[in-house]
Amino acid sequence: MSKVIKLKKGLDIKLKGEAENVVKNVEKCNLYAVKPTDFRLLTPKLAVKVGDQVKAGDVLFINKYRPEVKFTAPVSGTIEAVNRGERRKLLEVVVKADDQIQYRDFGSADANQLSRKEIIEKLLDSGVWPMIKQRPYDIIANPEDMPKAIFVSGFDSAPLAPDYDVTLADELPALQAGIDCLKKLCEKNVNLNLREGTPSTSIFTKLKNVDVNYFSGPHPAGNVGIQIHHLNPINKGDIVWVVNAMDLAIIGRVFTTGKFDARKVIAIAGSEVEKPAYYKTIMGAQIKCLVKGNLKNQVHQRIISGNVLTGYKTDEDNYLGYYNNMVTVIPEGDNYEFLGWAMPGFNKFSLSKTFPSFLCPNKKYSLNANYNGEERAFVVTGQYEKVLPMDILPVYLLKAVLAEDLDKMEQLGMYEIAPEDMALCEFVCTSKTPVQEILEKGIELMIRELN
Repeated sequence: MSKVIKLKKGLDIKLKGEAENVVKNVEKCNLYAVKPTDFRLLTPKLAVKVGDQVKAGDVLFINKYRPEVKFTAPVSGTIEAVNRGERRKLLEVVVKADDQIQYRDFGSADANQLSRKEIIEKLLDSGVWPMIKQRPYDIIANPEDMPKAIFVSGFDSAPLAPDYDVTLADELPALQAGIDCLKKLCEKNVNLNLREGTPSTSIFTKLKNVDVNYFSGPHPAGNVGIQIHHLNPINKGDIVWVVNAMDLAIIGRVFTTGKFDARKVIAIAGSEVEKPAYYKTIMGAQIKCLVKGNLKNQVHQRIISGNVLTGYKTDEDNYLGYYNNMVTVIPEGDNYEFLGWAMPGFNKFSLSKTFPSFLCPNKKYSLNANYNGEERAFVVTGQYEKVLPMDILPVYLLKAVLAEDLDKMEQLGMYEIAPEDMALCEFVCTSKTPVQEILEKGIELMIRELN
C-alpha cells in the first residue's frame, strides 16, 4: 500500500523565470565535456589523448581505484582538449562532436532475462554506472555492494526545477527498462516517490514493478535524501542506492537500444533568461549553445549549472554538469544598493518577516547572488530546524564536522545527510555559514577515516 508523507518543514522560494512547458531544439553544439570534478572524491585515470577518435560510449577515463567504473563519451568525435588544473588535476575531457553521432553498440537486452551480474557488466561497460549513487556519502555506488533499497524521486521541488512529466514525456519504454534493471540490482521493487496529487496522466503512474510513495510539502520534499529519511532511514552499515529520474531514462536506453544515448531535455530558467523553456540537448553540452541569444543582460548576471541552491557558478565557455538537468541565470548582485538594509524591501524575500513582502506569500522574486553580508559567528538560532524536515540537530552536526569529531558525526546523522539536503539551511542562515562546503569536508573525512 502506498504511503503518504506530509512534510511541514521546508521552504518554497518563488522565483521569476520558470520554464514554460515548451520543448525547443538547441542550435547545434560542437563541444561536449565530461568533468571528473562532477564526481565526489573521484581519482580519474585518463584513457584517451588529444586527437583520438571516439564513438559515443567509448571510455574517456576510469576510476583509478575502481577501474571497472568507466566514464564514457556522450557523443562521437575527436578529443579536442584535456584540461588540467593545479598539480595537473584533471578538470575535463572535451570532445568535438561529429555532424552525425556514431554509437558504440553494447547490444540491446531485456533486463528481466539477464542475471544481476550481467546487468552490472552492461552498466559498467556502457559508462552509465556513475548515474547510480549511494547513500551514505552521496558518491558513485560500489557495484560489489547489495543495497537494502533503491530510490527514485519522480519530482524535483527545488526553485525553478524542471517538470519531469515534460522532460520525460516520450520516455516510458526507457523508464520501464531502467526500473526493470534496478529491480534486478536490489532484488526488490524500486521505491518511486511522487508528489501528492500527481495526476493519473503522469508518465510515472504507468510504471510497473515499483512501490509508489507520495510526499507533500515545500522544498526539500523532492530531495531523495529527505524521502529516504522518512521511509527507510540509513543506519551505520546500511547502503541505499539512488537514481535521478532523468538518468533512469538514459540507463533504460542502454537496454532498449544498446547505446549510451545521453540525450536530455533540460530547463533553461531564471529571471535573466528572455524566454525560459525546455531544450533538447546532450549531456555535457557547452553552456554557450544552451543560452545563446536568450539572455537579458550579458554583464551583471550569474550562470548556474543546476538550481540556485545546489548548482555551481559557471560561464558560457564551460559545460553542463553530469548530474545537472537545468541551467539557471539570475542577476549577479554586484551593484551597490544605497541604504539597502533600511529600505522598505517590498521586492525582497525574507523568511524571518523582516520585510513587508511576507504579506504577499505568492509573490515571485528576482533574487540575485549577493550574500548581503559577510560570514559571522556560528550561533544557534533555530533557523535551520524550520526548513529541514529531518529528525536531526543540524547545527550540532555541522559543529561536529568542524571539530572533526567522527563519533559525534555518526551519532548526529551524518550517514543520512548529503549537502543538497541542507542547502536551504545555507540559504536562510543569518551567519552566512557555508553549510554545503562544511558537509563536503565532513563526507570526505568520514570516507578517509572510516572506510
